Amino acid sequence: MMEQFRTVKQYWAQGHTVQGTFLVPSSGVTVMGEVSSMSIPSDLEIASQAQLRPLSDVASSMGIPLDNLELYGTGSAKIQLEAIEELSQRPTAKYVVVSAITPTPLGEGKTTTTVGLGQAFSHIGKSATIAIRQPSMGPTFGIKGGAAGGGYSQVVPMELFNLHLTGDMHAVTAAHNMCAAVLDAHLFHGNQLGLDLHNITWRRVLDVNDRALRNVTLGLGGRLDGIPRESGFDITAASEVMAALALATSLQDLRQKMGNIVVGYTKDNTPVTAEDLGVAGAMTVILKEAVKPNLMQTLEGTPALVHTGPFGNIATGNSSIVADQIGIKSGDFLLTEAGFGADMGAERFFNIKCRYSGLNPDAAVLVATVRGLKAHSGKHKIVAGRPLPGALLQENPDEVHAGGDNLRKQLENMQIHGVTPVVAINTFPDDKEKDLQAIVEIAEEYGARSARCTHFADGGIGATTLAEAVDEAASEPSSFAPLYEDALPLRDKITTVAQRIYGAQGVSFSSKANKQLDNYEANGFGNLPVCVAKTHLSISSDPKLLGAPTGWTLPVREVRASVGAGFVYPICGDMRTMPGLGKSPAAHQIDIDGDGNVVGLS
Repeated sequence: MMEQFRTVKQYWAQGHTVQGTFLVPSSGVTVMGEVSSMSIPSDLEIASQAQLRPLSDVASSMGIPLDNLELYGTGSAKIQLEAIEELSQRPTAKYVVVSAITPTPLGEGKTTTTVGLGQAFSHIGKSATIAIRQPSMGPTFGIKGGAAGGGYSQVVPMELFNLHLTGDMHAVTAAHNMCAAVLDAHLFHGNQLGLDLHNITWRRVLDVNDRALRNVTLGLGGRLDGIPRESGFDITAASEVMAALALATSLQDLRQKMGNIVVGYTKDNTPVTAEDLGVAGAMTVILKEAVKPNLMQTLEGTPALVHTGPFGNIATGNSSIVADQIGIKSGDFLLTEAGFGADMGAERFFNIKCRYSGLNPDAAVLVATVRGLKAHSGKHKIVAGRPLPGALLQENPDEVHAGGDNLRKQLENMQIHGVTPVVAINTFPDDKEKDLQAIVEIAEEYGARSARCTHFADGGIGATTLAEAVDEAASEPSSFAPLYEDALPLRDKITTVAQRIYGAQGVSFSSKANKQLDNYEANGFGNLPVCVAKTHLSISSDPKLLGAPTGWTLPVREVRASVGAGFVYPICGDMRTMPGLGKSPAAHQIDIDGDGNVVGLS
């Protein structure tokens, strides 16, 4: 009997075999027909054998002048922002966002699909660039592992991608903590701005999962050690500096965003900014190199822009605008990935990222799996790290249709924004035909195209049908429009997202949230878009509610303002901005072998 795994990556990594077409990107050899004697090596083994194109060649294929390229070794390069102007006269690519159904413990393969689809376009005579986020090392050494894709649809070098890259994460950490240090020095030297010690919102950050730092007391010791007060640490991906970096359109725009960051309030609720503290300029200087997007490549040499990694729960969960400004002029297609399900990452892509970038999407990809939709039926108990229930693997199209309510709602969410969706059916070798056909039928209900893909095992050639479907969808006229106008009051924006995107009956605001919203609008923040912070495990605010629940109320317990980044985020539930490590984190497996190579990275 086939051994069971909770993600596609784990399935192939354990040596299971592939049926059908198999591509070895590093050698360019394609073997047709039955290849049951061949097994898929681990992601790291595949990545270590890749034959990389010179990045100068990758840049040239995008039209990027070589004098705009700053090489960081042989695996990555920075692209100077001057390239945006240099590329401005080139044709505009079709702009496609890649999202998914609401995540399940099984993993739907969204990043792998983004990479595989990018590679697939070259097989149908088109050129594509992908834009994805840089992973945080907290999850890389925690439970999630790396985020470079998987199998034969990866960004390489894998270890460089997942570990430090060009140091952008550390620059964000340093800029954020510089602001915190100046703030505490300001308090120590007299607090001339009159900050209320009980209403300071600026914490510190670190790119490590460390629950012990969630809540700390600062300034303990003698008189010269600072003013005692309570604070805490968030992970760097949750920093407002990271979100601002992702949403900046230029270095000067980033400078303005740093100045607009609100670090706390006076006792009469007047905001105090990083500009008021005199630290915004220094923060921008620290980020001067980090604002430049990173250029890498996939296993098949497709250009990959890897830049910024804002948290997907309390921030946008999308890669940077400047990366998209470059990628939109670098080929026939630009594929940009949005974090978590379409109710979160894609909604923020449409209503926050596109609002600031001015770029309009031409199509959207929704990644779904048979197993993921069966999980949303609520008929199976799935626990991460444990064997899958045997019944989950049995053919049962009725379960797919039941859990398919989640896919239906996500398709509706795309169409609400006027964007044409395509369903990418990420296929496992043991998926049953009737189950796969059930996903096709759900897509057809909404007039959406669908395509099966096997890019994990087959590389780009395994997603050519998907590429053809996306090409057709992106060629249709787009009627994209944001969900709400800037002038709409904040409460109405939150209610609009809750009812139209999440399917909520209504919204309840706590007295604290109402007071905060009144204060934000009084301070001129009412024109900002909203970024609802809720669980990513359900379209609702309750992680236990699967599928597409109705008749529930979104509870807003408090509201925070990321004024520098440019959005207000209501908090619905218990949001952890500093993850903790599990009993057996990935850090236990990662090491250096006798030849100095990284091992154990997944």
